[in-house]
Amino acid sequence: MNAGFLKKILPHAIAVILFAVVSFVYFYPVLEGKVLRANDTQVHTINSKEIQDYRDKYHKEPLWTNSIFSGMPAYLISTRYPGNLIKYVDTVLRQFKMPVSVLFVSLLGFYILLIIFGLNPWLSIAGAFAYGFTSFFFQIIAAGHNTQAIALAYMPPLIGSIWYAFRKNALKGALLMGIFLALQVQANHPQITYYALLCIIVFGIVELIFALKTKEVPAFLKTAGILIVPVVIAIGINFASLYTTWEYGKYSIRGKSDLESGAHMTSGLDKEYITHWSYGVDETFNMLIPNYKGGGSHPLPKDSETVKVLRKNNAIDAAASMQAYWGSQPGTEGPHYVGAVVFFLFVLGMFIVKGPEKWWLVSATVLSIMLSWGKNFMIFSDLFIEFFPGYNKFRAVTMTLVIAEFCIPLLGFLALKEFLQGTIQKQELIKKLKLAAGITGGFTILVLLLPGIAGSFRASYETLQNGYPQWLLDSLVTDRKALLRTDAFRSLVFILLAAAVLFAFLKEKIKVSWLTVLMALLILIDLFTIDKRYLNAERFERPANISKLFAPRIADEFILSDTTEYRVLNLTVSTFNDNSPTSYFHHSIGGYHGAKMKRYQELIDTVLNSDLAMISLAAEKAKTIIDFQNVFSNTRALNMLNARYIIINPDGAPVINPNALGNAWFVEKPVIVDNANQELSMIKRINPANEAVVNKVLAANLRDSYISSGNDTILLISYEPNQLIYKSIAASENMAVFSEIYYPKGWKSFIDGKEVAHFRANYILRAMVIPAGEHEIRFSFEPESYTLGNRISLIFSLILIISIAGYLIYSFTMNKKSGIHGAS
Repeated sequence: MNAGFLKKILPHAIAVILFAVVSFVYFYPVLEGKVLRANDTQVHTINSKEIQDYRDKYHKEPLWTNSIFSGMPAYLISTRYPGNLIKYVDTVLRQFKMPVSVLFVSLLGFYILLIIFGLNPWLSIAGAFAYGFTSFFFQIIAAGHNTQAIALAYMPPLIGSIWYAFRKNALKGALLMGIFLALQVQANHPQITYYALLCIIVFGIVELIFALKTKEVPAFLKTAGILIVPVVIAIGINFASLYTTWEYGKYSIRGKSDLESGAHMTSGLDKEYITHWSYGVDETFNMLIPNYKGGGSHPLPKDSETVKVLRKNNAIDAAASMQAYWGSQPGTEGPHYVGAVVFFLFVLGMFIVKGPEKWWLVSATVLSIMLSWGKNFMIFSDLFIEFFPGYNKFRAVTMTLVIAEFCIPLLGFLALKEFLQGTIQKQELIKKLKLAAGITGGFTILVLLLPGIAGSFRASYETLQNGYPQWLLDSLVTDRKALLRTDAFRSLVFILLAAAVLFAFLKEKIKVSWLTVLMALLILIDLFTIDKRYLNAERFERPANISKLFAPRIADEFILSDTTEYRVLNLTVSTFNDNSPTSYFHHSIGGYHGAKMKRYQELIDTVLNSDLAMISLAAEKAKTIIDFQNVFSNTRALNMLNARYIIINPDGAPVINPNALGNAWFVEKPVIVDNANQELSMIKRINPANEAVVNKVLAANLRDSYISSGNDTILLISYEPNQLIYKSIAASENMAVFSEIYYPKGWKSFIDGKEVAHFRANYILRAMVIPAGEHEIRFSFEPESYTLGNRISLIFSLILIISIAGYLIYSFTMNKKSGIHGAS
């Protein structure tokens, strides 16, 4: 290893070490053995408990869980895909504990991007801070949105590799794209991958326009054609996860409903659901001033004017509900703050960066901002929801701002690159510098002098009519105005300091090295201190404390003493948004997940909510347990789902549902209906113990009725999440209904080892005609999409590995030949 190579590699090694150190410094509680207490991380632990237990016991994937919503595929909860070998690269890159690893990879990813764009390593380190410490990233880490954060970490090098293919070397860029796209998709956050694609599409459109202008369309098309190959390879590597997710997507709430009319009839999510979290148009200024709209939905400080007047008026109990945030969203963890210094550099970039890069990054930024406005700019949102493929599959349009949060620091650091190259006249640079500082700093001064331009400082619900006294409204305005002014002044200071550093460089008062160090420090201090508002040491706890959250309560212990299979309804939480440990211990009727099955959601909306309302009313009126239990004679959906235990007090014994139908039962009469609407409506009318609703397209071989003797039985004798075995004894042919969710893409049924058909009944359950006699019935979850997908993933993983090895061997050979020729 020669000295030249060491000199070349040293800055990159320093960068990697620095990123690791900075990541550990920010998340220093990890070094104390603490872990981040994040809501979604806890939800994942809860939802994946049954899956992980099975995995630990059998060393294979169950692919199904009954822990939430009476059963669903495990693909979007926790599934491993052995055919995808790129996961080992991800494992190496994320070798540190969470959340240290995701910050490290974010910094490294943007560093690689800037190196690809030709920035020197030291400036690239500063740029990495600009992206990696964007405040939104820390908010999603705090919430436990780990897959989202990881996908964002891989987005910069992915886009950088595509730019490199068009600008430098198509073959090398294609190989890099294959690696980073595979990693990006493997992160398993389709929404971020989709937004990365939007950014790439804008890049492609701008590139094509400039190619037409310079008459270089053939070169553009050639590179675009080459890049199809890594797209195919990356998709192939992740084919198993993509295929299973796509397959399930058609049956999830993101799929098209079978109902023929009503609000459920959609090929994606409802518009109201998609745009529920929409950024206010003026809320966009949060990018420059973090508290422009109060910051996050958190209580005001104890020394605030609002808390003081509440205490004075003997209303201190209301302090927790008095939030700093007053924007148009229903609530928010915090603003999408990109940093005053970074935003200032972005504006400077709009003036001094030339060519397609500027138009691409500015256009993508504007697009993401307008999309984030959602219902506040519905004419534009409608265009994408209705006509842009796949856009209606994602909710929370505020997340489109991740595109801007990528583009803004990139253009800002391309501006610094131009600034340092010396290709622009000093006088011109001074002029543009003053203009950028005047626009960004001028706006902060305007806010300082006239804070009222931000609005009324009141949330829409904070009115006299809603019971807010004038003294409380006045104090809220005072506090929020103070927050705005404080942060406006803060942003102004950072803008002036950054402008002063650049001006000092132009006046030859400082050298490039000092400019780089000072800009890095300003960016890091600016973002670091804001990030601490949303994710600090207080969010970390000892593992022993977190484990207490998963300690069973009295109701849980009572239920767990029952060793048979059943389901639990927890009424002490929001049943169908339940992130309590219910699903950690039991098979739950409810749960918490963003991709439940569509038919189950429709059952919730139409039938289960009615059952819950009846139970709640009965709980209020019943004088004895027997009175309360009488209500279950009418809770048809809960009974057919085998909801045996009802938790009404976690610190007391649960109520037992005497009408729960068990794991399987024989019915005498199939009720044949014409369509999905009738399937759903008939659930409220039938007696599920004796009748079963069946769509006519599934009822071709059914008899009008079946006769079951008193001695006929069907019992579950073996349970695993992906395999259920029953024993049936019947004097004659019978129709059985199973309290298991019907999902046609993987569940196979067998009688005495011979595969037979089963069909859907009661809108969401499984049913089967069973011959007379004694038989073993087995349901096994064996999705072909998983088996085939992993084979394809393995093949494409090997193709990428061989391609990289081949390219490296070819490059080494050519360099060696070049060295020999040079020596001669």
